[in-house]
Amino acid sequence: MPCPHYDIRIVQRSENESAVAAAAYQSGEKLFSEYDQRQKYYSHKSEIVHKEIMLPSHAPPEYADRNTLWNAAEAVEKQWNSQLARRVILAIPRELPPEQYADLLRDYCREFFVSKGMCADFAIHDKGDGNPHAHILLTMRAMDEKGKWLPKSRKVYDLNEKGERIRLPSGRWKSHKENTVDWNDQKYAEIWRQGWSDTVNRYLETAGRTERLDLRSYARQGIDKIPTVHMGAAVSYMEKKGIQTNIGNLNRDIREANRIMQSIRQMVRRLKSWIADLKEEKVAIMAVLEQAKEPTLQELLYRYLTLRQEERTGWAAKGQLKGSVSDFNRIEEALDFLQSREITTVESLDRQLDKISEKTVSIRSSMKKAEKRIRAIDTMLSYIDKYEKYKPIHAEYAAIGWKKKKEKFAENHREELDAYNAAVRYFKANLKDKAYNRKDLETERKQIIATLPGQREKLEVVQVDVKILRDVRHWINRVLPSEQYRQTAEAGKKPSVKESLKGRQERIRQEQAEKRQPYRAQRQQNMEL
Repeated sequence: MPCPHYDIRIVQRSENESAVAAAAYQSGEKLFSEYDQRQKYYSHKSEIVHKEIMLPSHAPPEYADRNTLWNAAEAVEKQWNSQLARRVILAIPRELPPEQYADLLRDYCREFFVSKGMCADFAIHDKGDGNPHAHILLTMRAMDEKGKWLPKSRKVYDLNEKGERIRLPSGRWKSHKENTVDWNDQKYAEIWRQGWSDTVNRYLETAGRTERLDLRSYARQGIDKIPTVHMGAAVSYMEKKGIQTNIGNLNRDIREANRIMQSIRQMVRRLKSWIADLKEEKVAIMAVLEQAKEPTLQELLYRYLTLRQEERTGWAAKGQLKGSVSDFNRIEEALDFLQSREITTVESLDRQLDKISEKTVSIRSSMKKAEKRIRAIDTMLSYIDKYEKYKPIHAEYAAIGWKKKKEKFAENHREELDAYNAAVRYFKANLKDKAYNRKDLETERKQIIATLPGQREKLEVVQVDVKILRDVRHWINRVLPSEQYRQTAEAGKKPSVKESLKGRQERIRQEQAEKRQPYRAQRQQNMEL
């Protein structure tokens, strides 16, 4: 189903983020942040079709007010790098009727968040452009039975084998920190994603729809497909306006490459199956064709030309000539292709298909690697932007010698300093004390993107080769005896000409259906887009 988006993020003070601002954005309300004494408001009310706060039974009733809830959640967090809230953004299937959106979100939040002790604030956005989605904001701390926020972690003393506390050389007791709730455990990301799939699929089944949602990655689903790059709101807006972007062009190349790879895989898979059947029936085929050795592919193709001439008996002379010339040109092209690749027998055709498969896998792996590197470069460039933008403010802050003046400056420029520090931490983790070079990164990104169309062109060349082999299979099937013919020959009887033609029409219909399938898949993909 084409709505796999499900994103979980933490709203962090160290990243210049605010839970109140996040709540204001998703609800379209004007909220006042007591932390920075600023009003938060984003004017996009027209797309918000539903908003709601769901509380656990022990939460204070005043938390049903959005401004009160998120200011309270921020007030209890004292650290500069506190995690303020968890934010989930998920796509809603267009296949469900809009009047069920609120019930769907309500059931999901109740089962996986509110029942565990979290406060859930969700809003449904729908501009009517075919992209309905929901924002869910969740509290990070648990509450006691009186509605008081509990600590995120507690100190636990380590014990020896006798159950006694262990004293350190410093005189203190050995201890470790233990989380009071396990909501930050990575396993819950998988549980929540699977829970959303299950909830959506229940609603789809009730609505009588056959579609089903699967949020697992292509690799985990066993789908050999290159994922597209997330475009984001700004790029999506530009693309909808008809303005082409680098990411949009990259995704178009990836989609086209995926379509070509799917076509190649399907044709190769069917050709391999056909070859396997030929190998099993080789003895019977040779007996029916009354020859001691296996016919070459070239001999079979010339027999196809003879068959085509016999089928045109009774045609007008001009029609016979035109048909013969057309068949000869196509067969001649196929023979040149087979000769250039030294394909003379079924076994050599099988080996050529193995080479084609290996080449396709190599191209696909290269494209996946390029897409991954582009995403890494984009992340690095975003942190470079923050670092360079706020570096002068940090330098001014570091130059202040008076403590009170420095604290006041930090309070007035908290957002800028937090963003700068986040960039510094990212550099330390990823650059390993090396200096970044924006120009080199941008050049590398352009070079990688420039290679992708070339990779797609390589796939198109492979696709043309496989199509020729598919035509060869069709022509050979026309001259090979039918299954009934072979069975009759194996029984020691002389099959009639009528019996030899039975089954050919069925093979032709199957091959024509295979040829139409990629076009149907492309048509379906275009409809989804």
